[in-house]
Amino acid sequence: MHPLLHDLIVQILHGVFLLFGAVPRRRAAKLADVFGRLWYRLDARHRQVALRNLAQAFGQEKSSAERKSLARKAFSNLMRIPFEIGWSMKWKEQDCLSYFDIEGKERIRAARQKGRGLLILTGHMGNWELLPPMVLMLGVPATTTYRPLKFAPADTFFLQLRSRFGSRMVPKKQAMRKILRALQKEECVCMLFDQTSRRATGAFVDFFGRKAWTNTGLALLALKTEAPVLPAFVIRDGDRFRVEIGNEIPLVKSGSKARDVLENTRQYNKALEQIIRRYPEQWFWVHNRWKERS
Repeated sequence: MHPLLHDLIVQILHGVFLLFGAVPRRRAAKLADVFGRLWYRLDARHRQVALRNLAQAFGQEKSSAERKSLARKAFSNLMRIPFEIGWSMKWKEQDCLSYFDIEGKERIRAARQKGRGLLILTGHMGNWELLPPMVLMLGVPATTTYRPLKFAPADTFFLQLRSRFGSRMVPKKQAMRKILRALQKEECVCMLFDQTSRRATGAFVDFFGRKAWTNTGLALLALKTEAPVLPAFVIRDGDRFRVEIGNEIPLVKSGSKARDVLENTRQYNKALEQIIRRYPEQWFWVHNRWKERS
């Protein structure tokens, strides 16, 4: 793509999201509900993925009608994200605390006292695009791993959006050396943990009672560095957001690397499952999480 066309599309995306952000918040919530219901009705492929995932997770606990209702709510919650992105684009650093409540900040302080840096386990909960201001509020220099988008202008736009408060963004394929350097400096590394993994980089471990291919990178980093791992998520709470920081996940280190990678990865899936069970309508059910690998 020609650089001028690339830059033009980035500017168009910037303007589109600012338009979303200009809609008053309560009206935006109502519009998101309408758009979400339309998306659910018209997009058969993602609707079936979401319903299949919900059946995997809650098939023994919720009826078909309950799962369909939950899927519709999840689609509507996802549609709130563009409005919230546009709204957040107007924030200044000093404004962030006005929009967030933080639960468990003392756990961050306690973990940092170990002097090994900090690994944050997070995922596509609530509005994950608000992770950069979340990290800013924790008061810790941060590196965040991400998967680049295939459409280059969109990737540039979101990279600018995510790094505007000082968070360093590192593509997953180039991340290991930079992550280790950040941990050596006793900084924070945020890792989105809830997407399916390739067999070469994953382990087949339990998630909602059924095994799913799960990336082992977080477990390998924790075993190598002994940096504490804490779950942290941005949860939508009415017109505000709540950052929930969980207890440190104990590191299993028995001496068998293969067994320890499996057990620690299983623990991380369990922490993710616990937060999804509390706020199921806020997770990214449209991702094919239980994809089989041969």
